[in-house]
Amino acid sequence: MPAACSRFFFRTPQAALHWHAGGMQSIFLQDANSLILKPADLIRILAHLRSRFPWVARITSYARSHTIARISDADLAEIRAAGLNRIHIGLESGADAVLKLVRKGVDRETHITAGRKVKRAGISLSEYVMPGLGGRALSEVHARDTADALNRINPDFIRLRTLAIPNGLELHDAYVSGRFEKCTDLMMAREILLLIESLEGIASAVRSDHVLNLFEEVRGQLPEDKARMTGVLKTFLAMPAEEQMLYQVGRRLGLFGRLSDLQQPRRRARVLQTCREVGITPENVDGLIDDLMRRFI
Repeated sequence: MPAACSRFFFRTPQAALHWHAGGMQSIFLQDANSLILKPADLIRILAHLRSRFPWVARITSYARSHTIARISDADLAEIRAAGLNRIHIGLESGADAVLKLVRKGVDRETHITAGRKVKRAGISLSEYVMPGLGGRALSEVHARDTADALNRINPDFIRLRTLAIPNGLELHDAYVSGRFEKCTDLMMAREILLLIESLEGIASAVRSDHVLNLFEEVRGQLPEDKARMTGVLKTFLAMPAEEQMLYQVGRRLGLFGRLSDLQQPRRRARVLQTCREVGITPENVDGLIDDLMRRFI
């Protein structure tokens, strides 16, 4: 067995049991940027996995745009032929001003170049977008430029990951000092609405599959589900402030997954009770939820 493959063996029996329970149909190469390996080494690893687990339907990896941009099309095609058939990229934003703000280490054109290279290689591509990353000052340019970059890439999946700011980050220091003004939930709803409204001419699947996202039901296939997804956001933005607050709290408590859950009497009663006990109001809800999210991550 190649030495480079050894780290992919299961380290605990529990990990093997979990994989077995999941049907043993997919493998995820760990680390944030597996494609930093030399193409020949990665191809050897993929060949080893295929020889050991020939039934596996999907092998996936995270990758960074600046890494992929330096890999030749021929090498990417060989990597695809060896078995890597899905790549996840943390686009975060397609706006250069936002990428510079958070020191992403890549610009929009490199993001676009990398995404297109993955698509040309025939590898399924997931691009992760972070609503709120530009703060209040850059919210609109973040939405518009990110949509434009995605329109030029046409990824298979667009996955939303709402900004949260844990302690210990430089961005947290900027947030505490007031140099970075975090968007409220309403602002992020408007930002996501602008993002989705600006997606044109692509056939991506939108996913909001993370517990920190406010709108789990903003998911669907473009272009056919665009009106339904934007409709969810427009409905929320048109709600009275009290109803918006209840949904915000209920979603973060894990009681609500859809706007229609506001009409579930038992769940609604639990959220109302929590708001009364904690003293949550439309005026302070964003601050209290922000504290909750930081504790969660």
